[in-house]
Amino acid sequence: MQQSMTAHTDHDHGHVDQEELKILGFWIFLVTDCLLFATFFSAYAVLHNHTNGGFTSKEFDIPGFIIETFVLLVSSFTSGLAVLQMHKGNKKGLIGWLLVTAALGAVFVGFEINEFTNMAQEGATLTKSAFLTSFFSLVGAHGCHVTFGIFWMIGLIIQLSSKGITNVTKRKISIISLYWHFLDAVWIFIFTVVYLMGVM
Repeated sequence: MQQSMTAHTDHDHGHVDQEELKILGFWIFLVTDCLLFATFFSAYAVLHNHTNGGFTSKEFDIPGFIIETFVLLVSSFTSGLAVLQMHKGNKKGLIGWLLVTAALGAVFVGFEINEFTNMAQEGATLTKSAFLTSFFSLVGAHGCHVTFGIFWMIGLIIQLSSKGITNVTKRKISIISLYWHFLDAVWIFIFTVVYLMGVM
């Protein structure tokens, strides 16, 4: 009996250690992502005046990037509401707010693709100038992260539908929420450094 209890305790301890390692792994990933975006921001800061006589930052679509910012900020709020529903044990509410967050993320990506398409039609392509290369690399990397987050969220919604709210799904929801807030923070920097300072 005592051996059984000891084995059970060891199993629980091992499970907790695995969960902590997974959370640590996510933080390591987030730090490396910060370094990645810092590199893109540095490249943009150096190259933003190298326009090759073509498209410049003063020609950005102001209403477009303001709408993008608003949509992403709202999606960050809805992801927070999803976490609140998770802590209340409300599976239906959690899935509902995750769906809203994913939908807003998709709208954001749609606006970004539309912006890139319009710029390309005006001849502002990735290889046109060093400025455009750095711009598309920075903003495109963020858009790819948002797209990845949407698919990640959809996968979690499917898992929640079948398994419900468990310690494992709680950990995954907390991580995706942190990831989403991180992307929101990165976008605020992009909004300020690339768009606002650009048009000014």
